[in-house]
Amino acid sequence: MGKRKTKEVQNEKSMALSGHLRELRNRLVICIACLVVSFLIGLHYAPDIVKALTDIGKNYGYTYVYIAPQELLMQYFSVAMLAGVCITFPVLFYHIWSFIQPGLRRNENLLFLSAMFFGLICFAAGVLFAYKIMLPFMLYFLVGIGMGSDITAAISVQNYITFLLTIFMIFGIVFELPVLSVILTQMRLLRVEWMKKGRRVIIIVIFVVAAFITPPDIVSQIMIAIPMIGLYELSILICSFLMRFKKPDQEEEE
Repeated sequence: MGKRKTKEVQNEKSMALSGHLRELRNRLVICIACLVVSFLIGLHYAPDIVKALTDIGKNYGYTYVYIAPQELLMQYFSVAMLAGVCITFPVLFYHIWSFIQPGLRRNENLLFLSAMFFGLICFAAGVLFAYKIMLPFMLYFLVGIGMGSDITAAISVQNYITFLLTIFMIFGIVFELPVLSVILTQMRLLRVEWMKKGRRVIIIVIFVVAAFITPPDIVSQIMIAIPMIGLYELSILICSFLMRFKKPDQEEEE
Protein backbone atom coordinates (compact mmCIF):
# COMPACT_ATOMS: atom_id res chain seq x y z
CA MET A 1 0.00 0.00 0.00
CA GLY A 2 2.83 2.39 0.89
CA LYS A 3 4.58 1.86 -2.45
CA ARG A 4 1.33 2.37 -4.33
CA LYS A 5 0.68 5.69 -2.56
CA THR A 6 4.24 6.80 -3.26
CA LYS A 7 3.82 6.04 -6.97
CA GLU A 8 0.50 7.92 -7.04
CA VAL A 9 2.12 10.98 -5.44
CA GLN A 10 4.99 10.83 -7.92
CA ASN A 11 2.55 10.55 -10.83
CA GLU A 12 0.59 13.55 -9.56
CA LYS A 13 3.79 15.60 -9.26
CA SER A 14 4.93 14.63 -12.76
CA MET A 15 1.51 15.49 -14.18
CA ALA A 16 1.57 18.85 -12.40
CA LEU A 17 5.08 19.56 -13.72
CA SER A 18 4.12 18.60 -17.26
CA GLY A 19 1.05 20.82 -16.99
CA HIS A 20 3.19 23.79 -15.91
CA LEU A 21 5.66 23.17 -18.71
CA ARG A 22 2.82 22.97 -21.23
CA GLU A 23 1.36 26.24 -19.93
CA LEU A 24 4.79 27.89 -20.08
CA ARG A 25 5.27 26.72 -23.67
CA ASN A 26 1.86 28.03 -24.71
CA ARG A 27 2.55 31.42 -23.15
CA LEU A 28 5.95 31.63 -24.84
CA VAL A 29 4.36 30.83 -28.18
CA ILE A 30 1.83 33.63 -27.66
CA CYS A 31 4.58 36.13 -26.78
CA ILE A 32 6.69 35.13 -29.80
CA ALA A 33 3.66 35.40 -32.08
CA CYS A 34 2.92 38.85 -30.64
CA LEU A 35 6.53 39.89 -31.26
CA VAL A 36 6.39 38.73 -34.89
CA VAL A 37 3.10 40.50 -35.57
CA SER A 38 4.32 43.67 -33.82
CA PHE A 39 7.55 43.56 -35.84
CA LEU A 40 5.60 43.36 -39.09
CA ILE A 41 3.39 46.26 -38.03
CA GLY A 42 6.47 48.23 -37.02
CA LEU A 43 8.13 47.42 -40.34
CA HIS A 44 5.11 48.82 -42.16
CA TYR A 45 5.40 52.12 -40.28
CA ALA A 46 9.23 52.12 -40.05
CA PRO A 47 9.73 54.64 -42.91
CA ASP A 48 7.37 57.09 -41.18
CA ILE A 49 9.12 56.58 -37.83
CA VAL A 50 12.58 57.08 -39.36
CA LYS A 51 11.34 60.21 -41.14
CA ALA A 52 9.94 61.59 -37.88
CA LEU A 53 13.27 60.96 -36.14
CA THR A 54 15.33 62.53 -38.91
CA ASP A 55 13.01 65.54 -39.02
CA ILE A 56 14.11 66.36 -35.47
CA GLY A 57 17.66 66.92 -36.69
CA LYS A 58 16.60 68.72 -39.86
CA ASN A 59 15.22 71.51 -37.70
CA TYR A 60 18.82 72.18 -36.66
CA GLY A 61 20.36 71.92 -40.11
CA TYR A 62 21.29 68.23 -40.11
CA THR A 63 21.60 66.44 -43.45
CA TYR A 64 21.86 62.67 -43.72
CA VAL A 65 23.57 60.12 -45.93
CA TYR A 66 23.73 56.36 -45.96
CA ILE A 67 27.12 54.88 -46.78
CA ALA A 68 26.23 51.24 -47.44
CA PRO A 69 23.44 50.29 -49.89
CA GLN A 70 21.57 48.36 -47.19
CA GLU A 71 22.06 50.90 -44.40
CA LEU A 72 18.68 52.61 -44.65
CA LEU A 73 16.88 49.27 -44.96
CA MET A 74 18.67 47.94 -41.86
CA GLN A 75 17.50 50.98 -39.92
CA TYR A 76 13.94 50.15 -40.89
CA PHE A 77 14.47 46.67 -39.48
CA SER A 78 16.06 48.05 -36.29
CA VAL A 79 13.22 50.48 -35.68
CA ALA A 80 10.64 47.79 -36.45
CA MET A 81 12.27 45.36 -34.01
CA LEU A 82 12.41 47.97 -31.26
CA ALA A 83 8.77 48.83 -31.86
CA GLY A 84 7.90 45.14 -31.75
CA VAL A 85 9.71 44.68 -28.44
CA CYS A 86 7.99 47.72 -26.91
CA ILE A 87 4.56 46.48 -27.98
CA THR A 88 5.28 42.94 -26.78
CA PHE A 89 6.52 43.97 -23.32
CA PRO A 90 3.05 44.49 -21.79
CA VAL A 91 1.94 41.13 -23.20
CA LEU A 92 5.07 39.47 -21.84
CA PHE A 93 4.56 40.99 -18.39
CA TYR A 94 0.94 39.87 -18.37
CA HIS A 95 1.85 36.26 -19.15
CA ILE A 96 4.66 36.27 -16.57
CA TRP A 97 2.19 37.50 -13.98
CA SER A 98 -0.46 34.97 -15.04
CA PHE A 99 2.07 32.14 -14.78
CA ILE A 100 3.42 33.00 -11.32
CA GLN A 101 0.24 34.53 -9.87
CA PRO A 102 -1.07 31.30 -8.24
CA GLY A 103 2.09 31.12 -6.12
CA LEU A 104 2.08 34.77 -5.03
CA ARG A 105 0.75 36.20 -1.81
CA ARG A 106 -1.71 39.06 -1.90
CA ASN A 107 0.91 41.75 -1.17
CA GLU A 108 3.39 40.19 -3.64
CA ASN A 109 0.70 40.10 -6.31
CA LEU A 110 -0.11 43.78 -5.71
CA LEU A 111 3.61 44.70 -5.79
CA PHE A 112 4.15 42.90 -9.10
CA LEU A 113 1.13 44.49 -10.79
CA SER A 114 2.00 47.94 -9.48
CA ALA A 115 5.63 47.61 -10.61
CA MET A 116 4.51 46.49 -14.06
CA PHE A 117 1.99 49.32 -14.46
CA PHE A 118 4.10 52.17 -13.10
CA GLY A 119 7.24 50.79 -14.75
CA LEU A 120 5.67 51.17 -18.18
CA ILE A 121 4.42 54.66 -17.34
CA CYS A 122 7.84 55.78 -16.03
CA PHE A 123 9.64 54.38 -19.08
CA ALA A 124 7.26 56.20 -21.43
CA ALA A 125 7.72 59.40 -19.39
CA GLY A 126 11.50 59.08 -19.72
CA VAL A 127 11.32 58.65 -23.48
CA LEU A 128 8.95 61.61 -23.77
CA PHE A 129 11.28 63.75 -21.64
CA ALA A 130 14.22 62.87 -23.88
CA TYR A 131 12.22 63.56 -27.04
CA LYS A 132 10.74 66.89 -25.96
CA ILE A 133 13.47 68.40 -23.80
CA MET A 134 16.88 66.73 -23.97
CA LEU A 135 17.25 65.97 -27.68
CA PRO A 136 16.67 69.55 -28.86
CA PHE A 137 19.39 70.80 -26.49
CA MET A 138 21.83 68.05 -27.42
CA LEU A 139 21.32 68.32 -31.18
CA TYR A 140 21.60 72.10 -31.07
CA PHE A 141 24.85 71.89 -29.13
CA LEU A 142 26.39 69.20 -31.35
CA VAL A 143 25.57 70.99 -34.59
CA GLY A 144 26.99 74.21 -33.14
CA ILE A 145 30.42 72.60 -32.71
CA GLY A 146 30.91 72.45 -36.49
CA MET A 147 29.79 75.99 -37.21
CA GLY A 148 32.54 78.26 -38.54
CA SER A 149 34.82 75.38 -39.52
CA ASP A 150 35.74 74.08 -42.98
CA ILE A 151 34.57 70.56 -42.11
CA THR A 152 31.28 69.51 -43.67
CA ALA A 153 29.16 67.08 -41.69
CA ALA A 154 28.02 63.91 -43.48
CA ILE A 155 25.86 62.30 -40.83
CA SER A 156 25.17 58.62 -41.31
CA VAL A 157 21.54 57.60 -40.92
CA GLN A 158 22.64 54.54 -38.98
CA ASN A 159 24.71 56.50 -36.48
CA TYR A 160 22.01 59.14 -36.07
CA ILE A 161 19.18 56.66 -35.47
CA THR A 162 21.37 54.62 -33.11
CA PHE A 163 22.21 57.80 -31.18
CA LEU A 164 18.55 58.75 -30.78
CA LEU A 165 17.43 55.26 -29.77
CA THR A 166 20.26 55.06 -27.24
CA ILE A 167 19.20 58.37 -25.69
CA PHE A 168 15.60 57.16 -25.50
CA MET A 169 16.67 53.94 -23.78
CA ILE A 170 18.93 55.76 -21.29
CA PHE A 171 16.22 58.15 -20.17
CA GLY A 172 13.58 55.43 -20.13
CA ILE A 173 15.75 53.36 -17.79
CA VAL A 174 16.70 56.36 -15.62
CA PHE A 175 13.02 57.14 -15.06
CA GLU A 176 12.57 53.62 -13.65
CA LEU A 177 14.45 54.68 -10.50
CA PRO A 178 11.32 55.19 -8.31
CA VAL A 179 9.89 51.82 -9.32
CA LEU A 180 13.18 50.03 -8.71
CA SER A 181 13.58 51.73 -5.32
CA VAL A 182 10.10 50.66 -4.23
CA ILE A 183 10.72 47.06 -5.28
CA LEU A 184 14.04 46.89 -3.42
CA THR A 185 12.63 48.45 -0.24
CA GLN A 186 9.61 46.15 -0.27
CA MET A 187 11.96 43.19 -0.64
CA ARG A 188 14.04 44.64 2.23
CA LEU A 189 17.16 44.82 0.08
CA LEU A 190 17.24 48.61 0.42
CA ARG A 191 16.34 50.89 3.32
CA VAL A 192 15.04 54.43 3.22
CA GLU A 193 17.60 55.39 5.86
CA TRP A 194 20.41 54.32 3.51
CA MET A 195 18.95 56.43 0.72
CA LYS A 196 18.73 59.49 2.98
CA LYS A 197 22.24 59.09 4.38
CA GLY A 198 23.74 58.56 0.93
CA ARG A 199 21.96 61.54 -0.63
CA ARG A 200 25.11 63.69 -1.02
CA VAL A 201 27.10 60.87 -2.59
CA ILE A 202 24.25 60.03 -4.96
CA ILE A 203 23.95 63.66 -6.09
CA ILE A 204 27.66 63.72 -6.94
CA VAL A 205 27.29 60.44 -8.83
CA ILE A 206 24.29 61.85 -10.72
CA PHE A 207 26.27 64.88 -11.90
CA VAL A 208 29.15 62.62 -12.96
CA VAL A 209 26.77 60.41 -14.93
CA ALA A 210 25.10 63.48 -16.46
CA ALA A 211 28.52 64.74 -17.57
CA PHE A 212 29.17 61.44 -19.39
CA ILE A 213 25.83 61.08 -21.18
CA THR A 214 25.39 64.72 -22.24
CA PRO A 215 27.43 67.14 -24.35
CA PRO A 216 30.18 68.97 -22.38
CA ASP A 217 28.19 72.08 -21.53
CA ILE A 218 26.82 72.98 -18.13
CA VAL A 219 23.26 73.60 -19.36
CA SER A 220 22.79 70.07 -20.71
CA GLN A 221 24.32 68.54 -17.60
CA ILE A 222 21.98 70.47 -15.33
CA MET A 223 19.02 69.61 -17.57
CA ILE A 224 19.60 65.89 -17.03
CA ALA A 225 20.91 66.07 -13.44
CA ILE A 226 17.91 67.94 -12.04
CA PRO A 227 15.32 65.35 -13.19
CA MET A 228 17.54 62.52 -11.89
CA ILE A 229 17.85 64.22 -8.48
CA GLY A 230 14.09 64.83 -8.52
CA LEU A 231 13.48 61.16 -9.27
CA TYR A 232 15.79 60.16 -6.42
CA GLU A 233 13.96 62.43 -3.96
CA LEU A 234 10.64 61.15 -5.25
CA SER A 235 11.88 57.60 -4.65
CA ILE A 236 12.67 58.46 -1.03
CA LEU A 237 9.23 60.00 -0.49
CA ILE A 238 7.37 57.07 -2.05
CA CYS A 239 9.41 54.46 -0.17
CA SER A 240 8.97 56.34 3.13
CA PHE A 241 5.21 56.51 2.63
CA LEU A 242 4.93 52.84 1.77
CA MET A 243 7.06 51.78 4.73
CA ARG A 244 4.87 53.82 7.11
CA PHE A 245 1.81 52.23 5.56
CA LYS A 246 3.34 48.77 5.91
CA LYS A 247 4.41 48.96 9.57
CA PRO A 248 0.91 48.84 11.09
CA ASP A 249 0.11 45.77 8.97
CA GLN A 250 3.25 44.01 10.19
CA GLU A 251 2.41 44.81 13.83
CA GLU A 252 -1.09 43.39 13.39
CA GLU A 253 0.32 40.18 11.91
CA GLU A 254 2.75 39.83 14.84
